[in-house]
Amino acid sequence: MLSIKVENLGKRYRIGLKEEQHESLFNLFLAFLKSPIKNYKTYRSLYSFSETSGSKAFIDDEKNGIIWPLKGLNFEVNKGEVVGIIGKNGAGKSTLLKVLSRITHPTTGRVEAFGSISSLLEVGTGFHPELTGRENIYLNGAILGMRKKEIDNKLDQIINFSGVHKFIDTPVKRYSSGMKVRLAFSVAAHLEPDILIIDEVLAVGDAEFQKKCLNKMEDAGKQGRTVLFVSHNMPAVTRLCPRAIFLENGKIVDDGPSQKVVANYLSKDSGTTAERIWKNTLNAPGSDIARLRGLRVMSKSGQVTESIDIREPFSIDMEYEILKSGSILLPHHHFFNGEGIHVFTTLDTDPQWRLKPRPKGSVKSTVWIPGNLLSEGNYMVGSGMITLNPEIPQFYENPAISFTVIDTIEGDSARGDFTKNIDGVVRPLLKWNNQYH
Repeated sequence: MLSIKVENLGKRYRIGLKEEQHESLFNLFLAFLKSPIKNYKTYRSLYSFSETSGSKAFIDDEKNGIIWPLKGLNFEVNKGEVVGIIGKNGAGKSTLLKVLSRITHPTTGRVEAFGSISSLLEVGTGFHPELTGRENIYLNGAILGMRKKEIDNKLDQIINFSGVHKFIDTPVKRYSSGMKVRLAFSVAAHLEPDILIIDEVLAVGDAEFQKKCLNKMEDAGKQGRTVLFVSHNMPAVTRLCPRAIFLENGKIVDDGPSQKVVANYLSKDSGTTAERIWKNTLNAPGSDIARLRGLRVMSKSGQVTESIDIREPFSIDMEYEILKSGSILLPHHHFFNGEGIHVFTTLDTDPQWRLKPRPKGSVKSTVWIPGNLLSEGNYMVGSGMITLNPEIPQFYENPAISFTVIDTIEGDSARGDFTKNIDGVVRPLLKWNNQYH
């Protein structure tokens, strides 16, 4: 059963001008009569948009102050689907959600939404600043078409989840941004709309509240409600959303299983974070003994990658130049998770070169990290080199490279059949055994 249907959706803005609410042909004709020279180019462009189908209709004309954040989008979302929408800043994600939430109208195409919609797009969305938190809960419920008795039944759950019970009878204008987000999400989630639309605004909340929100969205999908979730948190997208839509420059680049789409997104600009190269030895980090030339995150198949399947081993390759022979060298890497916690350090223990002076030349040191060791999330690597006997740092880059560990929730990782968030800086797959006595 369909929940959302989008056909040839396009949205145009004029830079530096207020958006016109009704751009009918009649209004354009009146504007043309009032100022024919000023509006001639605008009239021709708009006419071609209304008459032309396909990608040629959505031509950026920045010289005339016209941009298209959305260009010819087509997709459908079924009832009960949880869909992640990903892409870089400026890709059109927030504009799409505003159109779907009916905050702004599309310029071309159409959107059909079947059921009530609740959205959380910006801090304090849907709140009247002069009303108290309690009064805003009732206001939002009324907007969704709920009766007072229905809201009464949900009131305690909303307040308890938000954690702002001490300030629930205080005007919202006195709330901090974090308090507004807490209450706004709690209202949006607990009033049980048919379609729940959430933007990256959750990043304002603390880590504990973010986890509560993610679990709540997961529950909403299991209850048959449709969820659209925009986020830059790729592990959250792959955990919550079986499906993802990748936007770039206002167009859909990929639409499918979230792991595949996220991997495509992370590798779109290959080498931006998973690889660093210093071509000029003179400018490379290091000393007159050794200089760093390259660092790479490598998949099991030998490809540079920013996206690591939690079950698969991967490697960190360090290339360096030994400029002067005779030193005992110790390459090493420090791994940090997205919260800045130092997860572990690995030192070069290759038996061939332990406590042995190294000759001049180009070297590649590779360390393998086993699958089912790290938790899902974002990681940064600090990479360095020291000499032993005596211990003298030669170079250290932090952060040097980064990558993301993704869990597909297919049941064969350390999470087994558990689908919600699992805390911890590592997540090893350990052997379990059960015996009845």
